[in-house]
Amino acid sequence: MAGDTFELWKNQCLSKCDFSKKGSVDDDICHIVSFINSHDRYFTTSSCSGRIILFDGACDCQVQKRNCSWLFVTHQKCQSEDVLTSLEKSVGDATLKFEPFVLHVQCKKLEDAQLLHTVAVNSGFRNSGITVGKKGKIIIAVRSTHCLEVPVSHRGTVLITDQYLDFLVGVSNQKMEENHKRIERFYECLKTALQPQEQNCILKEAADKKPIYRRRRRRTQDDSVTDCCQSVNDHNENSEEETVCDLLFL
Repeated sequence: MAGDTFELWKNQCLSKCDFSKKGSVDDDICHIVSFINSHDRYFTTSSCSGRIILFDGACDCQVQKRNCSWLFVTHQKCQSEDVLTSLEKSVGDATLKFEPFVLHVQCKKLEDAQLLHTVAVNSGFRNSGITVGKKGKIIIAVRSTHCLEVPVSHRGTVLITDQYLDFLVGVSNQKMEENHKRIERFYECLKTALQPQEQNCILKEAADKKPIYRRRRRRTQDDSVTDCCQSVNDHNENSEEETVCDLLFL
């Protein structure tokens, strides 16, 4: 019965309209969302690949978000000139903000959520967490803490210099670049964690029919996920070391 309920939730969620401002999944994470939704134990409920946003609003904008207006938004790196042009349109209290990748996934069982949580944490999304609702809905939120939020105008008056705006945009772009690296690291670890599931089920059925003895400790799925993420991290570190060496010999 629980499985039927999960399937019903999944069909309802994936068939409803996207009411976000963009109205569709961000291009940089389409492959991740599609991959997760292709598995019968998971489906995505909301997502954002990460964005740099300049929004304007009244002094009580944090309390009443509906009073805020977006002056500028991008899911890629940006130029200071574009942000400055948008900032000049401010009539209230404008804030420049970087929001990293976030993904919410509903899971069939708690152990399914725990597996995704391991993948997320080992990929650099250390602020990820699992919640269980009153109706039994199990949701994992994949998220990190490398955010940025700076007020840049008050009542339409710009508070910062062009030089400081260049600095803020540079920091935001660095965070966006790191964000994209973590997304790809998450995807690589995710493939390792989820693809063997069907194979493990087949092996388990075979093992039930024909018992065998093992002398070595059986590696758990979490071990494989951790090894995968460590391998990706080692590759990134080696690439950085090679770049440094190349610069030294130039």
